[in-house]
Amino acid sequence: MAEEEATFAEETGVSDRLRQDLPHSARMYDYYLGGKTNYAVDRTAAEDVIRRFPAIRTVAQINRAFVHRSARFLARERGIRQFIDIGTGIPTSPNLHEVVQREVPRARIVYADNDPIVLVYADNLLASTPEGATEYVEADVTEPAALLDAVEAADCLDFSQPIGLSLNAVLHFVTDEMGAYSVVETLVDRLAPGSHLAISHCTPDFDPDAWAAITDIYTDGGTPLQVRSRAEVERFFKGLELVEPGVEVAHQWRPEAGEGPTLVTNAQSSLYAGVARKV
Repeated sequence: MAEEEATFAEETGVSDRLRQDLPHSARMYDYYLGGKTNYAVDRTAAEDVIRRFPAIRTVAQINRAFVHRSARFLARERGIRQFIDIGTGIPTSPNLHEVVQREVPRARIVYADNDPIVLVYADNLLASTPEGATEYVEADVTEPAALLDAVEAADCLDFSQPIGLSLNAVLHFVTDEMGAYSVVETLVDRLAPGSHLAISHCTPDFDPDAWAAITDIYTDGGTPLQVRSRAEVERFFKGLELVEPGVEVAHQWRPEAGEGPTLVTNAQSSLYAGVARKV
């Protein structure tokens, strides 16, 4: 972290919560994407993952491309004008609100994360178009009712109208013991009909040995990880109307030219993705 960023963290009282002595999933993801918001402990753990699964950088790129494609799809083709992005992570431009507001300048977006490092960079998430709006709330996805209360209190979104809910690359950090499926059910229940849920989720289906090792690296570093099969990911969409092509390997979900890696194997992707509508 740059000196001025560390100073800001100190001034805002979050420096003692940044876990600089342990690897952190958001900072590791930043490292996979070639970012600089990470510490030596994150780079060491990330390199350990890379040794066991060299395609992890590709997985991160594929995920980011899906986030952009699915957001554009919802804005362009489904008429969604407001979004909740949970598990935002470290801002990396273009962020979700930048992608959406290029399509619909008046779109409104609320970001939610429980990671103190995101708070340090929250200003990067609030640079809305004049017509639209963005907000950031600190909240934990494992407490979904309280999270939605915080989003509503931000007074940015109209919960009587459809919302695009983004749960990308976050649910594999919510284990079954944490109630992953009930978390998603609680979140979706509060949304109006016509809302859409977008999910991307790492999977061991194509390389179980590598993902068993990766799970150990994250869990040993203090971040429980549970990757899931296609059927387990599909279960998150129970009761919703899946958009074609359904739950698919992420680089094959409505691919667009020039939007992320495409000439990769399913094993290199190791990420399922899907979008569904609440009827």
